[in-house]
Amino acid sequence: MKLLEFMSNFSDEERCKEYYRDIRQKEGIICKKCGCEKHYWLQNKWQFQCSSCKFRTTLKSGTVMENSRLSFQKWFLIMFLMSATKKGFSACEIKRQIGHKRYKTVWSIMHRLREAMGKRDERYQLEGMVEFDEGYFPIETSKKDRENLNRGRGSQRHQNVAVMAESTFLEDIETGKISKHCRFFKMKVMQTHESEEIDDLVKNELDNQTIVFSDMSTSYINIDDYVEAHLIEKSSEETTVTTLKWVHIAISNAKRNFLGVYHKIKGKYLQNYLDEFIYRLNRRSF
Repeated sequence: MKLLEFMSNFSDEERCKEYYRDIRQKEGIICKKCGCEKHYWLQNKWQFQCSSCKFRTTLKSGTVMENSRLSFQKWFLIMFLMSATKKGFSACEIKRQIGHKRYKTVWSIMHRLREAMGKRDERYQLEGMVEFDEGYFPIETSKKDRENLNRGRGSQRHQNVAVMAESTFLEDIETGKISKHCRFFKMKVMQTHESEEIDDLVKNELDNQTIVFSDMSTSYINIDDYVEAHLIEKSSEETTVTTLKWVHIAISNAKRNFLGVYHKIKGKYLQNYLDEFIYRLNRRSF
């Protein structure tokens, strides 16, 4: 959706609320009190009322907007700004764009939306041929951590992140040249370098008929127990531009994006930022 189209569709608060009401009616509402799924709309109250126990549900109740006083139009605008461009916006810039006074409110809303993006992409598994590798992302540390790590010099350490890219070999009929096309990605923050954590990740994120390409890391020794095949190549400069091409492109783009937009990211929020980046990346073509 382009900016002019967005402003035309959601030009005022009432149109935003009507759109959101229609979406909620289509998805269905479950009463928090009795569990009934049948509701009717109270136009004068702008609420849903349970047909069984008469309990009322507001438009925002049970959604990512719950307990927020921010208007629907500003919520929609934040969603649009976070998803409409390749690079995204910082909370400071979005606060300025929507004319809101409190930075913390906008920052909190953006993290709610990042968590929702992550939950949305958890619904599917990668399949086919998947490149698998790990990248190290710089994260901000506390003063105490800096003193323990390097006696006060510098302000960053690096967090290990597993990166998966669903790639497909394509062959040019005329020339016979084989190239790779990439479809979907996943990135997950890793707490350890142990093979057990890698095993759990592979079981949850990859289809069991997948063919996995990776380097010769000792943490990957059990991957072939959970997929159709596991093909290993010794890590080298050639590997990064052939076998694991898309993984390293994604890592490079993510690091450049974070550095340019957010500058510093705390370790406990890194997964949220990765979820936002992957959400946009997976939807780059539609």
